[in-house]
Amino acid sequence: MSTAREAPAAPPVVELTRHPAPHPFVRRGLVARAPRLPNVALVTLRTPEGVILGDGFWNGTSDIAVRRLTDGDVRFDRAALEAALQRAVGLRRALPGLLDATDAFRVVHAEGDELSGLVADRHGDVLVLELHSAGWIERADEVAAILHPLLGTRHQRVRMSARTAHLEGVAPVDRASEGCPRTLKLKEHGVRWLVDFESGHKTGFFCDQRDNRRRFADFARGEVLDVCSYTGGFAVTAAVLGQPQGVTAVELDEEALAVAERNAHLNQVRVSCVRADAFDWLRQVTGAGRRFDAVVVDPPKFIPTRADVETGRGKYHDLNRLALRALQPGGLLLTCSCSGLLTREDLLELVATGARKEGRRVQLLASTGAGPDHPVLLNCPESEYLKALWMRVW
Repeated sequence: MSTAREAPAAPPVVELTRHPAPHPFVRRGLVARAPRLPNVALVTLRTPEGVILGDGFWNGTSDIAVRRLTDGDVRFDRAALEAALQRAVGLRRALPGLLDATDAFRVVHAEGDELSGLVADRHGDVLVLELHSAGWIERADEVAAILHPLLGTRHQRVRMSARTAHLEGVAPVDRASEGCPRTLKLKEHGVRWLVDFESGHKTGFFCDQRDNRRRFADFARGEVLDVCSYTGGFAVTAAVLGQPQGVTAVELDEEALAVAERNAHLNQVRVSCVRADAFDWLRQVTGAGRRFDAVVVDPPKFIPTRADVETGRGKYHDLNRLALRALQPGGLLLTCSCSGLLTREDLLELVATGARKEGRRVQLLASTGAGPDHPVLLNCPESEYLKALWMRVW
């Protein structure tokens, strides 16, 4: 966290009931007295003993009352923000091969870069900011102004989803700088991608699966299936870099599937794009006896909140059981979860349970996650949200 303190005025103080764990999230139950402040306010945390714990963004609506941004008496000012963003960019420049492999990567990974609630991706010359804290709304343009010269980007898009805005008690955000393109083309490991910012989710392109997409292509032999394909990430990469006999992409989102078709065309490969609910489609084709040699399952976040844990676990179990049923003996299953509230061990247990019910034997080959441009803060395990299990199925 930041090491320089220099600010014209001290933020209001939030008193805590006790000294919290070294975690960027301070839950509401730790706040002794809730101040009457706007949800974008910067505050200073103080223990009952009078110890200053740093600055963070206050939110009177969210269960996360304060998102910590500094430690001790370090003020979160312009200098602290610049230093944190420079460190984040410096890490990406130092990652071996990243800038040669792609022009789309994560620049700021929220808690992983000690900037809780802020996600920034570079997509070519467009900087995309995804906000998870109301405190960043008024500072988004300042963040972009610092990052543009560091990255060589020219345009910016700033987003806060309707769901996040509801949790934060503010209005959704979706704005772009003047002249910002609606679409652009990116490269990744030699594969070309079309990004449509107007119809895309999140920051428009999922950079976190970059290394897993490339690795999956090495297993792409025979018939390949990409379940919950979104814009065809695994399917198109497998078709371009692998040696499949056929590739099928299944996706319910009509706009995303249209982009997947355009991505296949852009790379001059053939991908059979099917618009369907993944659960229904898998039941139908497996019931008809169809089997695949390699299957990747990369669903949306089934567990967005703690209230969704049991329902989400059931969805992960059912989808993986159907994927196991769709595999030829000796086939490869890559199953993924982007739910931070589902641990790697939980996912493995759900797959193992499904395998027993299907009478399949499974060998775990590897366990991976997001690329290194998505660093994990050790005192914030939630920042390791993506899990990917590589399995051979008999």
